[in-house]
Amino acid sequence: MNALQEKLTQAPEQATGFPRNLAIIRPVAWVIALIALAGMEYLLWGVGFPHDRNASSWPLAGRLALSCGAGLVVLADILLIGFVYADAKRRGMRHVMWTLLAVFIPDAIGIILYFLLREPLPSPCPRCGYLARGSFSFCPRCGSDLLHTCHACHRKIEPGWTNCPHCGAPVQSQPRTAA
Repeated sequence: MNALQEKLTQAPEQATGFPRNLAIIRPVAWVIALIALAGMEYLLWGVGFPHDRNASSWPLAGRLALSCGAGLVVLADILLIGFVYADAKRRGMRHVMWTLLAVFIPDAIGIILYFLLREPLPSPCPRCGYLARGSFSFCPRCGSDLLHTCHACHRKIEPGWTNCPHCGAPVQSQPRTAA
């Protein structure tokens, strides 16, 4: 079992969706995010509000809303950057590059770009168990079909189709294995 397979199986099996995605964020990112949240609260309550004449006249609810809102934005941004790092790594992408893009491209555009351009999760080969990238049609280790492909043009087709939408060739019912 390679390292990528171990990382994919580390997330709890009973958790699905959002909780499973939160589980892949490394503890270091959680610690940094909580420290940043505490730092933001200290800056607002210890430095910002006492030294600003206008802010000291605000009602307490307004100051709480501002401090909580700003803190949650910083917390969410750091956790999203941590998610980009861990998710890109488990997908076999350039995780350092995507993390740097998420950090340095302003207004969360780097994070949005990551979610638009990320590759599918690797899937195990049904024959040899090797974890191949989700975009591969054939296993790089044994050559077995990972996705259904047209026998004429070798493009991806979905199960249940009777004809290839790319070349019009009839789809054979048995998946073939590459030589």
